[in-house]
Amino acid sequence: MISKETIDRVFETARVEEVIGEFVNLKKAGSNFKGLSPFTDEKSPSFMVSPVKQIWKDFSTGKGGNAISFLMEHEHYSYPEAIKYLAKKYNIEIEETEQSDEQKQQLNERESMFLVSRFASEYFHDLMLNTQQGKAIGLSYFKERGFSDDIIKKFDLGYCKDEWDNFTKSALKKGYDLKYLASTGLTIVKENKQFDRFKGRVLFPIHSMSGRILGFGGRILKVDKKAAKYLNSPESDIYHKSKILYGIYQAKKEIAKQDNCFLVEGYTDVISLHQSGIENVVASSGTALTSDQIRLVKRLTQNITVLFDGDAAGLRASIRGIDLILEQGMNVKVVGFPEGEDPDSFAKSHSDADLKAYLEESAQDFISFKVSLLMKEAKNDPVKKAGLIRDIVTSISKIPDGIQREVYVQECARIMEISERVLFSELAQLLNKETKPKRGQSNIDPNQPPAEYFQEQEQASMALVKGGETYQKVDQLDILEKEIIRILLLYGNEKVDFIQHVEVENEAGKISLEKEKYTNQVSQELYLNLQEDEIEFTNEVFKTVYYELIHQINQQDKIEVEHLINHENKTVANEVTNILMDEEKYELSDWERKDIFVTEMKKILPKLVTDAILNLRRVLIEKKINEIMQEAVNQKSIVVDLELITNYTELKKRLFEKLNRVV
Repeated sequence: MISKETIDRVFETARVEEVIGEFVNLKKAGSNFKGLSPFTDEKSPSFMVSPVKQIWKDFSTGKGGNAISFLMEHEHYSYPEAIKYLAKKYNIEIEETEQSDEQKQQLNERESMFLVSRFASEYFHDLMLNTQQGKAIGLSYFKERGFSDDIIKKFDLGYCKDEWDNFTKSALKKGYDLKYLASTGLTIVKENKQFDRFKGRVLFPIHSMSGRILGFGGRILKVDKKAAKYLNSPESDIYHKSKILYGIYQAKKEIAKQDNCFLVEGYTDVISLHQSGIENVVASSGTALTSDQIRLVKRLTQNITVLFDGDAAGLRASIRGIDLILEQGMNVKVVGFPEGEDPDSFAKSHSDADLKAYLEESAQDFISFKVSLLMKEAKNDPVKKAGLIRDIVTSISKIPDGIQREVYVQECARIMEISERVLFSELAQLLNKETKPKRGQSNIDPNQPPAEYFQEQEQASMALVKGGETYQKVDQLDILEKEIIRILLLYGNEKVDFIQHVEVENEAGKISLEKEKYTNQVSQELYLNLQEDEIEFTNEVFKTVYYELIHQINQQDKIEVEHLINHENKTVANEVTNILMDEEKYELSDWERKDIFVTEMKKILPKLVTDAILNLRRVLIEKKINEIMQEAVNQKSIVVDLELITNYTELKKRLFEKLNRVV
């Protein structure tokens, strides 16, 4: 168990913008940062990070919190794993206390699989570097490929002995459960026998974006026609081949820094480019590119450069992936290598400077590249040329941005020497096909309620209107309690000038309200008024937050929200984060650019505090009047304490006057 001192040091040191910046491409927005949500597929930013408050909020999903909660949400870390990840990132030594048997058992299935995978990676790496067979076979293979010791360590490369169950026996001896060795695919279990999946192979561990080991790719070294050259871990609860890119962990910082990602096909392509100084590179690991993999890159940059192998099959496969990239609204460039070359071989046969120069000079817009490639096949055949044009227009139709589509159509028309009108006509037909419902379908959204639903809702609403007063189902008390917590969290430490309404009786005996000015701290003003009325919060979360804030006020005369953001109760932490980030939401829309200016809350703070107190009193009085009336109904009594109701009604009237409302 991690000691409290270590956890405190992690919270003090970790910067939420630095942690999240490794997973999301953040851009400055006032005093905050914004970016695309890493939890949904979206075109406009709804994700906000506040360095001042050290919290984040995803307005598209409602999720939010601190650096720890982000890792738990995004990487599915347990709390201890998130702490360990940050401790490693910030070079904080972890102090641990002994875990009980019960605590050890609480590790869930996924976490057990991650632990087994981490052990396997370390085992294979150590075996390759420190055993005779590992050095002679595994290490020598990587050295022959030209990989340095630093690169081998960077990618945790390893080797599995060419023995049936060497790894499995070692893992079982270390106390790892066979159940998790099998579920991760490291061990194949058949009846009463078990053997290593990757025996006799060099290993390429596959990392998540945060560095966790998800699975492995293994390359066989001996000639065996019955065995596959490359073998991957099977799909599991932690490894989904279509949702991960090889090298994303090692490349993420450089991708964000360079604002571009090179996409290659194989493991060795990635490693060779890294060794040549090109670190913003990932691989689809020999599989067809998927939308999930593209979205992984999109979190870090809007730009992808696809590196094609020189062979025709590689070109065709990569071209198919381009349409998927375009669908995500990303910018695509392509680089083709000479025939017979791939990124790995080209990097080895050229200097680092020549490689970088080639990538810069050879990068083409995808339209230019696709036209030049397919025109070779079409030659002077008009039928093939027409098919080529349709093929390119189909790619353009995948682009979600209308302006970008038009620019590409114009470029295509210029290169192909064909009128824009023809291309726009073809594009319009393709777009219409995508939006037109298929036969037997209708344009009606099955998730949209029918018209009768809205009629019923309207009738129900009308039924709630009685005697000119509409009875709201909204819990006004809950809303007002939240408003008070919001004011305390955001402005509790501010000192402002308040206006006090003092009752003054004139010579005629008529009472009037006169204004009196005084200065007070916002938290003190709210606390004293709520204490005077002996008001208790009804919402349990708000009650917890309120009491903790009041405790701080009484102890140090100041509110510090950090403790609540990092609260052990996740519901409390989440609610506090939501409240703190609500006022940052407008920055996502750049309202000032649209000449829409948001009033600063501090300017209207005195009225905000006073109205919150008065409104809460008003609702509580209304509630009290309703309780008195309901009690009479329940007791079937015609006797009602009219004097008490009159007094409450008079008090309510005065509150309305203070609020400048008509009763």
